[in-house]
Amino acid sequence: MGVPGKDDGAVYSANLDGSDIKTLVAPGTTNTPKQLALDQSARKVYFSDREGLRVFRCNYDGSDLEIIVQTGDYHRPGDMQDATKWCVGIAVSPRFGKFYWTQKGFSKSSTGRIFCADIDMPPGQTAAKRNDIRCLLEGLPEPIDLEVDEESGRLYWTDRGELPFGNSLNRVSLKETGSEVERTGHLGYEVLTRNLNEAIGLKLDLGRGHIYLTDLGGSVYRTDGDGKQKFDRRTDCCSHF
Repeated sequence: MGVPGKDDGAVYSANLDGSDIKTLVAPGTTNTPKQLALDQSARKVYFSDREGLRVFRCNYDGSDLEIIVQTGDYHRPGDMQDATKWCVGIAVSPRFGKFYWTQKGFSKSSTGRIFCADIDMPPGQTAAKRNDIRCLLEGLPEPIDLEVDEESGRLYWTDRGELPFGNSLNRVSLKETGSEVERTGHLGYEVLTRNLNEAIGLKLDLGRGHIYLTDLGGSVYRTDGDGKQKFDRRTDCCSHF
């Protein structure tokens, strides 16, 4: 991911066995690239650049690299150190014509937010000034990675913020447009699984009824589709939450 504050981040691709490593985005352009997402229909790679305060998109081979969201100027120390501007998670939904990202906020501060914008940039607008950006949720403990299940129209995300609502896997239903959420419960969303150790990674495999999670405690977990069972893949232990 590079050193925060320096343009030495990079993005690579490889075969599933780790061979044929290729550089898609060489050092010199991005700062701290984080989660990746693929738009397979358009053959595009999306990624968030945390301290770079940007969301990028490029072709599978790295060509046509473009900035599609810019939340500040990372050359300004005040902007770069403002964690409410840090873009971390990224997801894309051709069905809704939207992409989604998290801005995590300061650690354990409950200033995290989830946004969306159109896949197609509005004519005449820029990454720093586009009027189609919508804030779906705010006041979150510290949202990190996210993913959309297009079939059910639900958005899932991990949160590494403070308990009782952080260190969790969460879910919310999207409305028909994909740019609003169906708020439910006193939080406005569902907490599916708790008690992770600095929750980060997320991958949906709902066709098989599984969700995979990672945390900074070094664990890889598998839950069922509703987060009701949690297996630590290091120990094959099962917990119910």
